[in-house]
Order: sequence, then structure tokens, then C-alpha cells
Amino acid sequence: MITFTPLSGAARTSRTVPLAYLLQVDDVQILLDCGSPDWVPEESSPSVNTTKIDKPSHHWEDYCEALRQCAPTVDLVLLSHGDLAHSGLYAYAYSRWGLKAPTYSTLPVQAMARIATTEDVEGIRDEQQVDPDHQPVLAETAGENETEPPSLRTTTSNGKYIASIQEVHEAYDAVNTLRYSQPTHLQGKCQGLTITPFGAGHTLGGTIWKIRSPSAGTILYAVNMNHMRERHLDGTVLVRPSAGGVFEPLARPDLLITDAERANVTTSRRKDRDAALIGERPNSVMCFWNYPLIFLMPDTISATLSSRSSLLLPCDSSTRVLELLVLLDQHWKYADFRFPICLLSRTGREMLTFVRSMMEWLGGTVSKEDVGVDGSGKTGNKRRRDDDGEDEALGAFALRFRYLEFFPDPQALLQRYSSKEPKLILAVPASLSHGPSRLLFSDFAAIPDNVVLLTGRSEEGTLGRILFDKWNDSQRADDKWDKGKIGSNVMMDGVLRMKMNSKVPLQGAELEAYLAKERAVKEKEAAHQAALVRTQRVLEADEDDSDEDSDSDSEEEDEVERALGNDDPMDNGDNNTSATVGSRRRRRNDNLEDNDDWGLDIDEGLTKQLLSFDIYLKGNVSKATSFFKSAGGQTQRFRMFPYVEKKRRVDEYGETIDLGMWLRKGKVLEEDAESDESKEAKRKQAEEDTKKIVREPPSKFVSSEVEVQLACRLLFVDMEGLNDGRAVKTIVPQVNPRKMIIVHSPAGATNTLIESCANIRAMTKDIYAPATGESVQIGQQTNTFSISLSDELLSTIKMSRFEDNEVGFVTGRVTSHFSSIIPILEPAGSSTPISNGNARNVANRGHILGSRPIQSLPHSTMIGELKLTALKARLATVGVPAELIGEGVLVCGAGAKRDQSSDSLEETVAVRKTGRGKVELEGNVSSVYYIVRREIYNLHALVAA
Repeated sequence: MITFTPLSGAARTSRTVPLAYLLQVDDVQILLDCGSPDWVPEESSPSVNTTKIDKPSHHWEDYCEALRQCAPTVDLVLLSHGDLAHSGLYAYAYSRWGLKAPTYSTLPVQAMARIATTEDVEGIRDEQQVDPDHQPVLAETAGENETEPPSLRTTTSNGKYIASIQEVHEAYDAVNTLRYSQPTHLQGKCQGLTITPFGAGHTLGGTIWKIRSPSAGTILYAVNMNHMRERHLDGTVLVRPSAGGVFEPLARPDLLITDAERANVTTSRRKDRDAALIGERPNSVMCFWNYPLIFLMPDTISATLSSRSSLLLPCDSSTRVLELLVLLDQHWKYADFRFPICLLSRTGREMLTFVRSMMEWLGGTVSKEDVGVDGSGKTGNKRRRDDDGEDEALGAFALRFRYLEFFPDPQALLQRYSSKEPKLILAVPASLSHGPSRLLFSDFAAIPDNVVLLTGRSEEGTLGRILFDKWNDSQRADDKWDKGKIGSNVMMDGVLRMKMNSKVPLQGAELEAYLAKERAVKEKEAAHQAALVRTQRVLEADEDDSDEDSDSDSEEEDEVERALGNDDPMDNGDNNTSATVGSRRRRRNDNLEDNDDWGLDIDEGLTKQLLSFDIYLKGNVSKATSFFKSAGGQTQRFRMFPYVEKKRRVDEYGETIDLGMWLRKGKVLEEDAESDESKEAKRKQAEEDTKKIVREPPSKFVSSEVEVQLACRLLFVDMEGLNDGRAVKTIVPQVNPRKMIIVHSPAGATNTLIESCANIRAMTKDIYAPATGESVQIGQQTNTFSISLSDELLSTIKMSRFEDNEVGFVTGRVTSHFSSIIPILEPAGSSTPISNGNARNVANRGHILGSRPIQSLPHSTMIGELKLTALKARLATVGVPAELIGEGVLVCGAGAKRDQSSDSLEETVAVRKTGRGKVELEGNVSSVYYIVRREIYNLHALVAA
């Protein structure tokens, strides 16, 4: 049985991201994707000339709580795309919520998800306090409590689940990577399941997951696909127009899980989108004296840069930015531009370095000859701004963009280029919720003639989505983004209120207060350490006093040693001097400690005579007087209780080996073997490493609200690279699933796809669109039975090979055995022999009581479907020419030759498919006829009854 529950990104909802679904196949829990929302949405929808409203509650709390509860019970995780919407929350769930299940993805998805998550985590942590326990900083909100001095307090996480950089790397290091079309048979609790990734398009390494279960059948998880070929990627393998339809391994699944986000969207043509970006689309054509005059649209990259203005393109950090970079690089070479292309991203250089090393995953027009070099197929005369030795070692000459420059933050960009110089800026993130894109927009939008160019709609509630809605509402009804046309630019005006978060160093009184608090903490720690040292000294002093009191006993022990012949050679006749006694005592104690560390036994006879059984009290103990005095006038004080006897740790095989002791001794020997020079070199290296670590100065997080006077132009060009409504309505019926679940779509798009499928007679009617948290059970009405084949029946089956399987025809009866709860299928003739009289009675009655009536079975059955192309290839191997003449007819023999004669037509055979499972063989009886018939039989599995 299959149970499907959307944790986020369900159907018929306004918020279609992030994507996370829980799929239960029998008793195996599978998590499909683990996306993260935009953690910094607008607290109030910033609109023109509006006042600030109350802060809404976080919309992701229910999703995160549901994921937190089910994370420890998940048995398998599958990631389909490497963007934040599909993989952004995996690192946090892995590190802090116990999502330790085996995780699978393609290699590019693993790398792109790591890069995207790292960029998002670093951007948010540079602006907001996430982990207040890790680093104490000041938190201040501009406009609040301005008359009071800033307090040394830390902010809370505000319900944002953001991992650390170390947690991101640890999480994605644990991901298992697969290649396309690589089946993987799982083990452990998932034993029996087989997963296979296929290309989905849209992003580098994007995956369609095929899950094969012996009990539930084939499950296909295909979201965010693109059937169109792009500049850096090929389309999805789900549809192959050259093969005449759907890719055969993905056809007719038992369950299809797909999205319908753009089911009611018509995407504009690619050449129109490219022209809108690079400025080559004619707006109108007029004829004057027989010469056409072409007017270009002014809202393009070329027109904006030529007018000495700049453009801002918000983009993502890892996936869709590659398509933009390839397009811009090709246009810059064609137009011979000298304007810089600036990419503001901390991980941009790392992303391109990885992509250059994974050229086999790319497609489209990207190759080592025509992209990123010089456009002519030559590798000479290249100027590489990001040249490094690692890439040279890999021989990666592709995707080296001549005009692309990398900047980690806006400050570095302003140091290189002034705000008045024309340039094209690609800034992350695409939602403008935080980071460089938001900071640049606050200054960029106030400059007239600048252009903000949106290439995606972003998540609902973010500044990017608000700007898109403003642009879309300003278009005519026929020019909106979902009508298949490119709209016009919009001149923005009014005032936009934005909340800006930043991290600034402490200065003045704030810095002094922080340093004073830090000094107080250090002084308190130093006082605590001093108190510990004083306490230790007092204890050592008590030890020395006690040792002086026990000198008499030690002298007696020394006399015993001398009596036994163990005089100290260094004694030289001195009797009981304090130095000799002390040295002998220290030497004896050292020997005992050494033997104890090595776990060696001390001689049972001699040593026990040397040791004293009297354990004296130590410490400041009052000297009590007694009626009975000792010879020396002092009462002997013995410690009787408590006394803990040291026992040797043993097991059933003998003494237990202390591994820690051996490691300590080995470390001591290694330290002794090291020379003074090596120790000094290590010490200097450690000091240098400590100096290299740049300590972050004391800082605070500041939140302020700014008003931006809008004066720039706004344009939207759809570059998301997803299927539109026409493609979705065409591909889904061709896949022809037995059951289908729709996810990741608003209400209108969901209803559009359901209505489209309802109009197709052959399409399944079992279509589900569950809401968030709603569980859908599939297969609960299916009855499954287990049966065992007897050895006698197995010996009589004649198996025939068909493709990768062997099939056979069996007939028998089901019996039960007292030693097994599983019924056994035995041959029908294996029952008790029947006498003639009984046989006559059976014939009169028609059947034996309790048995099924006798049924007539066909003599033979052919399994398989004939493909004329496969038959043509097999005939070519045996020397029989064949030619397809259309309408499902294959002409074989002499008739397929061009230089045919009338006599040779007698050895011509025509193979015609008249219907599903029906094949006609027409021709004269000849050797060609029998050869063709034999090959047709060989393409099927023939089983006999």
C-alpha cells in the first residue's frame, strides 16, 4: 500500500514552495525533497505610500514542525534539484532533527545544493543573529529606545532554522551520488526497492526519480521538468520526439507524482525572450522609399548600456544563473561589448569551477569550442580573469567567461566601478529578501534610466514577488506573463519602504561597554582559576606535612631494605639522612607508578614486605590524646575506613587490556623521539596559524527602515526554464499512468490539468490533489496473495526467454500443507489415482467435489509486442533485406531492393501490424517466408500450455 502526504508544496494552495513530500511504500518512509522557504520575507507587503502593518506569523512553522517529527523515522531521502526550494532545509534537518537516513542525488545536485545553501546561510548570518549562544553581539533596532543606551543583549533566531557552514558541509558530504539511468538496489529496511535517476532538465543534474517496489509497482516522481533544449542543458528524457513519444522505461507507471504549477501558463517563444534581453527584437517595421526602418525596443540590455545606464538582474547562486551567463557571454562576443558583467556572489567562482569539471552533465550548445573561449572554436587568445592552477590541471577551457568578474559584496564592486559607470550586475538572491541584491536595489532603484530586470517570479511574500506583481498588474490583458508574449517595461514611481538588516562593528561607548564586559568576564575566570590554584597548594601543603609525620615509618622500611641486602649504592654510609630517605621514597614511588601504568605485577614475596600496611591519616586532623601512649609519646593514627581496594580488571579470558594506557605510553615515546628542532618548528607553525586567524571585531546587528524613491524601470522576462501548460497537457497523457497525484500547483492550474485529463478517454480517472498534511492512500483495496510452487511443478515448467526475463505457462491446483501457512501450487495430475469406476462417477458428476471445473486452455501463447524496426534489424543480421514503406508495413526479401525484377518478387514477404497484438504475414511460400516467420517468433516468448 502507498501513502502520500505533502509536508509542503501541495496542490490547490497559493504557496507552492518549498517542496517536501512523505511517501510511504509498505513500511518504508521516503522523503521526496527537503526544501527551505525564504527565511526573510517582508514583514508587511511593501507597497507604494502605505504604512507598516503588524508582523504576520511565519508561514513555515507547520511545515518545519511536521518535518521535525517525521525526520527520525525517515528511511530514505531523494533530492531532485539543487536549489533552495528542493534541498535548502536538508542540512539543518540532518544536523539537528535526526534526518540520518541514506540520501541519494546526482553529483551536480549535491554540489549545487551545497553551494546554494552555503550562499543562503552566509548571507543571512551576515545580517541577522541566528545562534545567540555562539557569539555574543549587540542587537539594536533603529528607532526603538533611542534615548536609552544600547544593551548588551543577543537576538533570538525568530523561528528561522538556519544551519551553520560546518553543518552544511557535513550534511552534503553524507549524500550518495548516482549517475543518470543507474539503478540502485537498496539494502536494510529498504531492501527490495530499486531507485533510478533520469534527467529532468530545468537545472544541472535535475532528476526524475523512478522507484520500483515489488509490492507497489513503479512510482515516478517528476517535478519541475523542462522538455525544451536550452543553452547549457538538454531537455528531459521523459519525452523523446525522435523516438516517437515517451521514454520507454518511464512509460505507464503505476503512480505518477508530478506538478502542475504552470498548467495554465503559455510560455513565450525563446527568440522573443532572447530578443527582449539583448535588444534585437523589432517593435515595428515601416517602409519609407522601399527601405524598411526597424525600431528596436528600448527596454533591453543593449539599449540600457548604450545610454550609459546600468542593469540589475537578481539571480540564484547555482542553478539558473548558468543559462544567463551563457546567453550574456555569447551576446557580448557577438556585439563586441566592453561593459563589465559583475556577479555578486560569495560562491560564484566555486560554482563555475565545479561546472567546468562536470562538462559531461551539460548539454545544449555548451561545448569546449564555442562557449567561454572566443566564439570561433579556437582556444587561443583567451583572457581569463579566474585563471587558477587547479582548472589548468583539469584542462577545463570551457565556460571561461571573458567579461565576467566576481565580487563577494557590494563594497568590493563600488571600489572597482563607480555607480556612474554602465555595467550589468548579477546579484543574489533572486528574491531580493536579503544579501547583495537587496542592498543594491535600495540604491539602484532611485537612479533614473536604470533597469531592474527580473527573470523569475520568486516566492510569495518576498520583495521579488512584489515587484513582479507590480509589473504584471501594469501590463495589458494580452501582454501578461502567462499569455505567451513579452510585455513592456514599467516606469516605477512613488516611495517604497524597506527593512534593511546589517552587521556593523561597535564604536565609541558601545565598544567600551562591550570591552568592559569582556574584561569582567576574563577577570572572573582568572579569579576562579586563582582560587583553584590556592586550593591545590593547600592540599599539597597538607600532603607534605603528612609525609613529615610518616618519616619514622619510612625509616623503618629503609631498615628492612638494608636488612634484605637492597642498600642504596648512593648512600655511602650516611644513616637516615633526609635527602637519602626522600630520594629512595621518590624512586620507590616512581617504580610503583610505572609498574602500575604498564599493568605489570609486582613480585608477590619481596615487594609486599617492603610496603607498609599502615595508611596514615592526612590533612589537618586534631591530635586527640589517649590514656595509652606510644613509645614516642604520640598516638598512632590509622585510617581504617573508607578504604577502596584496587582490583585488577579481568574477563573470562584473563586480564583486560587498557588501550588508553598503551596510547599514552606511545605518545610519550613519540614525544621523546622527536628532536628539539621539530618541536620548535611545530610551535612556530602553530603560532603562525593562530596569527592568520582573523578575529572578528565586536559587532552588532542593526535593523532600520529606509524609504526608497523609485525612479528606475522594471521589466520581467521569464527565464525559469519550466514546462508550460501545453507541454504538461501533452506529456502527462503520453506517460499514461495508472494513478496520478498532482502537487506543487495553485488551485487554478490544478483544476486545469484535471479537466484536461478528464477529456482523454484512455487517461486514468484516479487523480488526486491532496492538501498540505492530507494523506492519500493508494492500493488499500488491492488484495495480494502469496503462493509457493512445488518442486514437482517447477520440474515440469518449460521456460522461454523474453528480453531480460524467463516466462512459462503453468496449470495446477492450490493445496495447503500442515507445515506451512503459505498455499502450495501443485500439478493438476498429481492427485490420487482414480479407478475406472471412480473415473466413471467423476465423469458423470462433471468434477470432483471441492475442485474447479475443467477449462480448455490455448495450446500456446506468445508474449511480447512486435516492433518492425527491431524485426528489420534482426533480418539484416541474417542477410534478408527489409524496408519500411509506411503505414506499419515492412517489406522483406527481394521486394525491398531497388533493382528488383519480376522473378524476384516471388520471394517477397510483407509484415503488417493490423492492431494491438495482431500481425499479418503476407507472401508466397518460400525460404524468405520461413526466415521472417522464425525471426518474428524469436522476438516473442512462446509458452506452451
